[in-house]
Amino acid sequence: MMLFNTTQINDAFVKESDNLVGKAFSFLEKIKMGGIGSSRFMIEEISEKLQPKNLQTLATNYANIELRPKGIIVHFTNRLDRYSWIIPYYRLVTYSTKTYTIHANGHFIKFKKNKNYDDNKKFIDKMINLKISFLKLDYYDA
Repeated sequence: MMLFNTTQINDAFVKESDNLVGKAFSFLEKIKMGGIGSSRFMIEEISEKLQPKNLQTLATNYANIELRPKGIIVHFTNRLDRYSWIIPYYRLVTYSTKTYTIHANGHFIKFKKNKNYDDNKKFIDKMINLKISFLKLDYYDA
């Protein structure tokens, strides 16, 4: 599991994220893609191993997703800390039921399907299409 505390600059995170999901897209690529970051998602549940030791359950926690060439990074906050979960496309699984869930390596984050989710539908399509083209999964219906 690749979860890092990224509240402050974290060299291990930068090295591991570049290695697993590729360096961030260039400014020009970001413009061509129409952006590489999602709006906020409201977190409903985080699997136990992803939960920070000081998880504050009373607060509403939010997350956003950053696209990278070979995967995604899910950034979420807890209190004043920021955490980043690195997920290569070959490990990324998503489910859309009562919640929108991102799974990888037996861990998950469930997002509420509310206005925040609705605002992110185009972004989710972009993320899934990038995964399909990166993994060359042409035989799937997108």
